[in-house]
Amino acid sequence: MGEPGYGPRGTERERLVEEVEALLRRVTVESQRLGHEFASRHGLHPTDFEALVHVMDAEGAGAPLTPGELAAKLRLSSGATTAVVDRLEKQGHIRRDRDDVDRRKLHLRWAEHGMAVAMDFFGRLAPLQEEVMGPMSDADLAVVRRFLTGMADGIAAHRRALDDEPAP
Repeated sequence: MGEPGYGPRGTERERLVEEVEALLRRVTVESQRLGHEFASRHGLHPTDFEALVHVMDAEGAGAPLTPGELAAKLRLSSGATTAVVDRLEKQGHIRRDRDDVDRRKLHLRWAEHGMAVAMDFFGRLAPLQEEVMGPMSDADLAVVRRFLTGMADGIAAHRRALDDEPAP
């Protein structure tokens, strides 16, 4: 196979792989731009936006994050994470709820205002998602899920490995 990013590749499979790689980069860039636009419109730092995504995903999975878990995901100190959570709570994006069993434990959840502004901004993507995924079979969606899961896990593993390397 040719060197990545250095002109077209020879076989049909190599061309398809190159196109998929380019599309992944495009999706990444467009997603980042959209996230930055949301953050900008709502006076959020990019880290605050990342925190919101983590809170949303965890709550959606039925396992709301604690501040400590959010700190690990953001790769921030507990103090820096507290500042992020304080800002998001003050702006009405999230709330802190005490655990029903262990009252010392806090869970981070979307606040009504946070959900409303997120739905207003990102809800407009729902018709696009339906347009793209609606015609796909369950088998197609399972392949896409397997691909995206593999890529996300692989990229995360690569990032973690870089943490162990000295900075250039």
